[in-house]
Amino acid sequence: MTQSPYSVLVVEDERWVRVVLREVLRETGLPFQIVQECTNGLEALDWLQGHTADIVLADVKMPVMDGVSFIERLAGLKDSPSVVFISGYDDFQAARKALRCGVIDYLMKPVEAEELAGTLGKWMKEQERKREATQSPAAPSSEEGQSEIMERVLRLIHERPGHVSLNGIAAQVHMNASYLSQYFKQHTGRNFTDYVAGLRLEEAKMLVARTSLRISEIAERLGYSDIAYFSNTFKKTTGKSPLDFRRQEQVLRH
Repeated sequence: MTQSPYSVLVVEDERWVRVVLREVLRETGLPFQIVQECTNGLEALDWLQGHTADIVLADVKMPVMDGVSFIERLAGLKDSPSVVFISGYDDFQAARKALRCGVIDYLMKPVEAEELAGTLGKWMKEQERKREATQSPAAPSSEEGQSEIMERVLRLIHERPGHVSLNGIAAQVHMNASYLSQYFKQHTGRNFTDYVAGLRLEEAKMLVARTSLRISEIAERLGYSDIAYFSNTFKKTTGKSPLDFRRQEQVLRH
């Protein structure tokens, strides 16, 4: 019986590299199929909001959102895919940070078919091991069940912090909204509204500092209909307007 191919998302800003990766992946002879190509991390995150991939081949150096920022944001996604970094630079610091973030391998350009096959082959064996380990799972205890619910609630919040509500999350986990509010505070030590507001601010700081999106686009992405309210909230918390914060971060990075 022929195995269904694993889905691959390619995140690479240079078109010629994407063409080469398609060919190299074909040469490995392994059951992997590219289902989408994106030119930067932000575009890939947007695509992953409505789609899934088993594995991601991502460049490290990209405009708008680089590979390291991308992998950091992946942690908040449900069913986060595995990631292989590819780079034209022998950057030890980036490689070390990538591996700490859970990247399964760091390959140098030009990527060779034999090298990619080795990485993907190890990944396939690990998936098989995981499947075998979960064929006869033990029944979760009540405490484990509660932990799973909380993990799911947090995943849902982190997926789209600018577009979540207590009632919406409660409906998705089949809980009464009032009970979820109490349950959330009991497990996190913070009320739902404050937690989401803090998360939105951290997302705002990341997008302001690490991307070239307009401030109005960032406000809209995070669910703020009024850019003035967004800017005032941002300044009240950080002490700087979004534009001043961006300039400061650019200076610090250079």
